[in-house]
Amino acid sequence: MGQHIIPGNPPVAVTLRRSARARRLSLRVSGVDGKVTLTMPRGTSTAEALGFARSREDWLRRTLAAQPDRVDVAPGAALPVEGEMRRIVPGVGRQVRLGADQLHVPGPVATLAPRLQAWLRARACERLTAASDIHAARLGLGYSRLTLRDTRSRWGSCSARGGLSYSWRLILAPADVLDYVAAHEVAHLAEMNHSPAFWAVVARLRPDYEAPRAWLRREGVGLHRYRFGN
Repeated sequence: MGQHIIPGNPPVAVTLRRSARARRLSLRVSGVDGKVTLTMPRGTSTAEALGFARSREDWLRRTLAAQPDRVDVAPGAALPVEGEMRRIVPGVGRQVRLGADQLHVPGPVATLAPRLQAWLRARACERLTAASDIHAARLGLGYSRLTLRDTRSRWGSCSARGGLSYSWRLILAPADVLDYVAAHEVAHLAEMNHSPAFWAVVARLRPDYEAPRAWLRREGVGLHRYRFGN
């Protein structure tokens, strides 16, 4: 349907999307990247849809203003690692080094972001593999493989064939949050649903799962504010 602009300071870009399943006009602001989508039922005119968007302009601008600021990963920026903020500084040698309150990243500035992202992914793989192995062993079950992605809509998943997939950005969250997500996905090896039986398995693996689950719901979107130039 294309993109339209609501004038103002600043102008707001709105993407129009027609849906055969929609029963009413709806306006959505992505919590990940701040993109505004206006969903239109079949038979709704563009003029009517844009009129609806303009009628919600105050809400739209308040919601956009509340979005977390984007952080470009570069020297001087602060980045959480396992829930602890570190300042990115130039490093020496060949390896990224984690200090008490700094991240020492060697090499040219132009390659800093991808180098740091690769280091974070490797650390996430190590932590998630260890957590998944521990939880799977407690259930006496195995998984077929473990993959990392930069998913926007979910933090983890478990396939019908026993494959586990996680967002590598979990390494930015506190360690108990990462462990909770691993327990959640491993629990799907026993219960491929979200029934009371499933949550009983999660509670067996992580009796205190409610606190990290609440943190992820409250703070998780902020983990996507860190941009690595890709």
